[in-house]
Amino acid sequence: MDHEAIIDTAALGLAERHAEAFATAQPFRHVVIDGFLDTAFLAELVREFPAFERGNFIGDDGRPGGKSTVDAMPQLGPAYRRLDEIIQTPAFLTYLGRVTGIEGLLYDPFYLGGGTHENRDGQPLSPHIDFNFHPSERWHRRLNLIVYLNPEWDDAWGGLLDLYKDPYADPQPAVRVAPLLNRCVIFETTETSWHGFDRIAFPADRPGLSRKSIALYFYTKDRLAEETAPRHTTHYVNRQLPDHLAPGYTLTEADVFALREMIASRDNLSKMLYAENSQLLQAQDKGFGGQVLYLMKRLYMRYRRRTAQVRNAADG
Repeated sequence: MDHEAIIDTAALGLAERHAEAFATAQPFRHVVIDGFLDTAFLAELVREFPAFERGNFIGDDGRPGGKSTVDAMPQLGPAYRRLDEIIQTPAFLTYLGRVTGIEGLLYDPFYLGGGTHENRDGQPLSPHIDFNFHPSERWHRRLNLIVYLNPEWDDAWGGLLDLYKDPYADPQPAVRVAPLLNRCVIFETTETSWHGFDRIAFPADRPGLSRKSIALYFYTKDRLAEETAPRHTTHYVNRQLPDHLAPGYTLTEADVFALREMIASRDNLSKMLYAENSQLLQAQDKGFGGQVLYLMKRLYMRYRRRTAQVRNAADG
């Protein structure tokens, strides 16, 4: 059993063309492949896709959210178990290497951050770069591979995959990709591979719709020193104001909603950072290590005060 059992024959035949597209793509290396999976196998994945409530849908604030993920893919059914078996084979990893030019790719058996993803109405994903090292291994994160499972999609619904050159400066993405059924996006994970998707807004008469995908991440044991940054977590950036919000412009109801959403997003980020900082400070105070750190801080502050007193006396 190898990659030819699940990847569409036509997609396999275009591997060299996809490699050229990947190497020359902007704003960072990526490729969009339509008709990626064998249609019969794709139908099985769609049929076995887990219910929203089966996944992890609790947000960072501890409350139910609009996103649900399942990382235990082999347990979802025969098709997902087959997918899991194939993506770790040398043949599949070699195929990815041909398309991306990255050798020595490693499969992640833990699916950390990956697996099935489902997003409901109102859910956005802020522009971000991903964590750069595997959380439990000394592996460099190198590739994201996303396959979309949405039989229909209208650009007006939002939820398009956005690729940015620099979300700190650019209000608009450089590339937008609709999450259409059997569309695969493969992109390199770097310190500048900024991506996300805009807020999903389904029609009021289509309450059952959601944005479904499978996310697979791949690693290598080594990476060029000039491409390697110190270990970090996922780095999010709040979206910039749209270009049309200029002096003299009259705000619409949609504009006011968007501004309130952006402010709320910034407030939530500030709260999250404050909570994380508080947790770190509290962790420092616990146990023997916390006591040692406390004593060292006391000694340091007393040293600083004593040094200042001596300096003042000399100046006086």
